[in-house]
Amino acid sequence: MRILIVEDDPNLLRQMQEALVDAGYVVDVATDGVEGHFLGDTEPYDAAILDLGLPELDGISVLKQWRESGREMPVLILTARGQWGEKVGGFDAGADDYVTKPFHMEEVLARVRALIRRSTGHASSELSCGPVTVDTSSSRVTVDGNLIKLTAQEFRLLSYMMHHQDKVCSRTELTEHIYDQDFDLDSNTIEVFIGRLRKKLGVPIINTKRGLGYQVTAPGEAAD
Repeated sequence: MRILIVEDDPNLLRQMQEALVDAGYVVDVATDGVEGHFLGDTEPYDAAILDLGLPELDGISVLKQWRESGREMPVLILTARGQWGEKVGGFDAGADDYVTKPFHMEEVLARVRALIRRSTGHASSELSCGPVTVDTSSSRVTVDGNLIKLTAQEFRLLSYMMHHQDKVCSRTELTEHIYDQDFDLDSNTIEVFIGRLRKKLGVPIINTKRGLGYQVTAPGEAAD
């Protein structure tokens, strides 16, 4: 999963970036509203964390422009304590949730997980497909209850596909959502990781759709 953080406080930005990367996310960052708007308007993100008090272009304006241009990724806004008007303005502009500064990083992580789950139609932190279960809160993967050890990249790939079960995901889409904007989209890395995941999981939930991409479905239920 790929996250955008737009925050001008360098210490807070670093803390959030480190926490999200440690939790298994790919993170892009921007330190002002203009750069943040550009990234959010041109790159595919699974969620964005947006401070409202930004230089160059304020967060409310950034959010309004994203929504006006059809950007639908869930957005978590950061507001100052006691500024209830910021919260109202953020929701009216299209925000999905908020946290008030100062906050505990665990709360931000939990809210990001919840936003991504809701945006992909899932109510629980545990995503299951046949005997395979991905726990997004603990980054654990099990098959028939047995823990499977995955690398960070393998987990990101599986997690994205489990969030989008039954959807055919192209190689480009998968690459865009598990790597940052500087990654070479022409590489065959996705194919390599798909092969590794299939071996480690040991059950046929990842199906190849020739010329289209890959699809996670329960064994025996692959769609045409």
